[in-house]
Amino acid sequence: MADNLTSRKQDYSQWYNDLVLKGGLAEHSDVRGCMVIKPYGFALWENMRDVLDKMFKETGHQNAYFPLFIPKSYLSKEASHVEGFAKECAVVTHYRLKNDPNGGGVIVDPEAKLEEELIVRPTSETIIWSTYKGWIQSYRDLPILVNQWANVVRWEMRTRLFLRTAEFLWQEGHTAHATKEEAIAETVQMLDVYATFAEEYMAMPVIKGVKTANERFAGAEDTYCIEALMQDGKALQAGTSHFLGQNFAKAFDVKFADKNNNIEYVWATSWGVSTRLIGALIMAHSDDEGLVMPPRIAPLQVVIVPIYNKDTEARQKIDDKAAQLVKELRAKGIRVKFDNDDTSRPGWKFAEYELRGVPVRIALGARDLENNVAEVARRDEKTKASTSLDGLTDYVSNLLDEIQKNMYNKALAFRDASITKVDSWEEFVSTLDGKGGFVAAHWDGTAETEDKIKEMTKATIRCIPLNNEQEAGKCILTGNPSTQRVLFARAY
Repeated sequence: MADNLTSRKQDYSQWYNDLVLKGGLAEHSDVRGCMVIKPYGFALWENMRDVLDKMFKETGHQNAYFPLFIPKSYLSKEASHVEGFAKECAVVTHYRLKNDPNGGGVIVDPEAKLEEELIVRPTSETIIWSTYKGWIQSYRDLPILVNQWANVVRWEMRTRLFLRTAEFLWQEGHTAHATKEEAIAETVQMLDVYATFAEEYMAMPVIKGVKTANERFAGAEDTYCIEALMQDGKALQAGTSHFLGQNFAKAFDVKFADKNNNIEYVWATSWGVSTRLIGALIMAHSDDEGLVMPPRIAPLQVVIVPIYNKDTEARQKIDDKAAQLVKELRAKGIRVKFDNDDTSRPGWKFAEYELRGVPVRIALGARDLENNVAEVARRDEKTKASTSLDGLTDYVSNLLDEIQKNMYNKALAFRDASITKVDSWEEFVSTLDGKGGFVAAHWDGTAETEDKIKEMTKATIRCIPLNNEQEAGKCILTGNPSTQRVLFARAY
């Protein structure tokens, strides 16, 4: 299988595409810019979704669902918001088709034009805050802590599976609060949830920070983010949490009576992650042999591959032992498959499960049973060992935990080694062009300088890290005074 994969060194972009397609995660759709998420890829998304959903509910949030279609006038009510999404919107103008009288199939009925065009949801702040106006009258109605699992459309023509498609799956939280302090606390709390998920489940270290004004979400007062580093030295924004202030409350006239009966505007947040996380997972961990999946969210954690011979009695013993192992592993909550499909040889199966990134593979043959052992292979290090069948389920359970930690530590070591402090423009450019990764440098705080650096190098300020150390210095481009370093990188 690996012989058919492009190597990372040869062509990183093609390597990524090969893994998505040949690893059975997704494929291109007949609809330009869209993708089909295949069962294996969707199982991965379901595991991510289920963990996040539990974390959201543990922090007091509830799920709801809001319309896919948004009246065009709603987007006009918050100026910076519409400006941020105007070029990405898909617009519905008619509501009916009819047969072409000239025999050309179906056509849009020109008499079925909508009185007001509808926007296919690029994000839901406007439709949700229009709804919240009817839900909120008093401080007793607050806070509202709502999350939505949905699809969104942002019209993209230059696409890459999972990383950037015209339609993608995500969750979007939208909360309403009585005070600014509560809203900011919510924003930071959800950023922490995302960081915990990325590090403890995806085994992907992240840096928490705040976006600059240029990189802020359209309509937000502050955007908090988690930034991850991919193996090619490029950054990827893995999640965002936005403090929206009172912007949307004012746009949609959402007010409440406080405890002193004063009428105030509501304070808002929104936050989200998407199927882009699957792209991040692939690029953070996988190798030239295929996908490498963190056990905690892998669609399949363990596969048992039988090694049969012509002895039917021996075959039955292997099947019985495998069935016992499956039962014991599932009792521990481990996702396991016994692959006794006769149409494929064991060697082919080994390569296939390696390509798909299954964390642990168990090979079981007649001689193994005689010796009371099984061959256990781990995907993260591509090693295997002969292991006693006695206590094998405990061994495998512990091994999965070890793999999870090992993957995180490996990614953390790479990330930390890829953060470089520079103090001059020459160092900045040479680091970006050579080593890559995060470049910690001084910036004078102006949008003009930020834009110019981006134009000259294609590097952006990924974030101003939370709890950033204050340090007097000079901007790498202008030489103007600076009080702290920010993190630059080229990014997806």
